[in-house]
Amino acid sequence: MKTRAAKPLGVWMCAALVVGNMIGSGVFMLPASLAPYGWNAVIAWLLTIGGALCVAYVFARLAQAFPRAGGPFAYTEEAFGRPAGFLVAWSYWISVWVANAAIAIAAVSYFSVFVPVLAKTQGLAALLTVAVVWVATAINCLGARSAGWTQLVTTVLKLVPLVAVAGLAAGVLLQKGPAAVTPFHPSALSGSAITAAAALTLWALLGVETATIPADKVVDPARTIPRATLAGTAFAGLIYLLVSSGVLLLTPPSVLTGSNAPFVDFVAFHVGGDFKLVLAAFASISALGALNGWILVQGEMPAAMAREGVFPAWFGKLSANGTPVRAHLASSGLVTVLVLMNYAKSMADTFTFMALLATAATLFAYLFCALAVLRLQAQGRLDRSRTLGVIAAIAAVYSVWTFYGAGWSVTFWGLVLMAAGAPVYGLVRRAARS
Repeated sequence: MKTRAAKPLGVWMCAALVVGNMIGSGVFMLPASLAPYGWNAVIAWLLTIGGALCVAYVFARLAQAFPRAGGPFAYTEEAFGRPAGFLVAWSYWISVWVANAAIAIAAVSYFSVFVPVLAKTQGLAALLTVAVVWVATAINCLGARSAGWTQLVTTVLKLVPLVAVAGLAAGVLLQKGPAAVTPFHPSALSGSAITAAAALTLWALLGVETATIPADKVVDPARTIPRATLAGTAFAGLIYLLVSSGVLLLTPPSVLTGSNAPFVDFVAFHVGGDFKLVLAAFASISALGALNGWILVQGEMPAAMAREGVFPAWFGKLSANGTPVRAHLASSGLVTVLVLMNYAKSMADTFTFMALLATAATLFAYLFCALAVLRLQAQGRLDRSRTLGVIAAIAAVYSVWTFYGAGWSVTFWGLVLMAAGAPVYGLVRRAARS
């Protein structure tokens, strides 16, 4: 029987993993990407939060029934078999290291407030981004408990600027009244704009599943993971709705569009002063905290797949402290390549593209897990609750809708990257038979 030391992640660390992975770069960078959408973005937030809660409920119930490491892979394999499980695991792994590139860019983007040359010199910004990735990788290589404590501390710290910005938004409303808010014009609302904005807002709430990945390192996973997943998603969704909507509706789009640090520009627009420097520091810490949590996932995911015989066995080798160092090194190597390939773009443009690509890749996992619930219910292997079935169906429809919102180009590249895993699966299967 494994001891508590062998399972270092309790309910608070798991909840911090979920909240910390959600509240990272998204809340601090998305106002720049969402600025052109205005009130369409607020409606998109509401729909995204509802969809994310449905997905979170799906993962919570699957984690209760099948408390295995691997999360989306484990649940998809239970319902549809190993080939489908591999494709989901492969696309999810891609989504994680692509997301890590975007998160690291966000951290450096806010740091550029202190070092303005970073905003003007793409090559220097790319090198610093790569350095940030490898520092977070080193922390995770020290072990899951080190990563867990880092996540807990940075999650607490990142709430400071969010509370401050929410307070400033409330103060602006009290001082200037409704006149400070971007006017609401029903004629400006459109289904296409809401759908496009929803694909971006989902990026901010990716992470509902992260507590399910290292299930073999979680204390009492059948109880801990569902509680952390649902509570973390609800809390993060509320924070996003209040803070992001406040920044969007109280700042002219011209100030936010293309901004490297939209929260800082929001503060500078309303009050100015050195407070914006403090905010930028906390925002950068927030992104670093999210990067720490997602790097934990990018190592644990392929290692769990290797132990299942789905990924090459090389990924599953553990260090003396039980850390999948090889998987971390390979994943962070891919992040490095991705960042360097896109260094010529502005940080805001690179962030938006990578956020959408990571979202599209993750949606495959969300869709298959929602469908897995329906299939497992039909097989009698999961509680045939009507509520669970309806929520899973909504989660599936939501996933398909968000695919459409991400755009055909991003979805196409997501499919290409997923298809690239087929030869890997064939090689692994051949090695297993030899």
